[in-house]
Amino acid sequence: MTEVDNITSLRQRREAIVRQHAEAENRRDVEATVATFHQPRYEVNGTPSDGEQAVRELLQGLMTGFPDFHGDITTLRHADDAVVMEVTITGTHDGEWGGIPPTGRRIEVPVAAIFEFNEDRLQCEKVYMDFATLLTQIGVLPAIG
Repeated sequence: MTEVDNITSLRQRREAIVRQHAEAENRRDVEATVATFHQPRYEVNGTPSDGEQAVRELLQGLMTGFPDFHGDITTLRHADDAVVMEVTITGTHDGEWGGIPPTGRRIEVPVAAIFEFNEDRLQCEKVYMDFATLLTQIGVLPAIG
């Protein structure tokens, strides 16, 4: 196997893990999502959730707050030690989320996610989104403009 074949194979394994992760989130299967990590860690706009229990609680909170949560992947890109995903998340705020009572309002928010790997072991998902847009869409913040 050549070095190019090795790189291609590693990228394919990483992409398969990222897609499995996204599919588990879309099924709202917290345990299957956690299982895609080697050592579970999320960072949302720089705030970490480290370890299985913290990641479970983060995901469960999201699934409770938005029981129809769904992410549509728009782009996947490969880096030396990561897979970068652009995704649009949608859902209805029908449950309490982050201490915010349900508003019944829909969200549609673009998100960038960086999946960091050590070889083919998922180490961390770093999520970046505009929380002001999300909070405006669920009616917590007033619309500007």
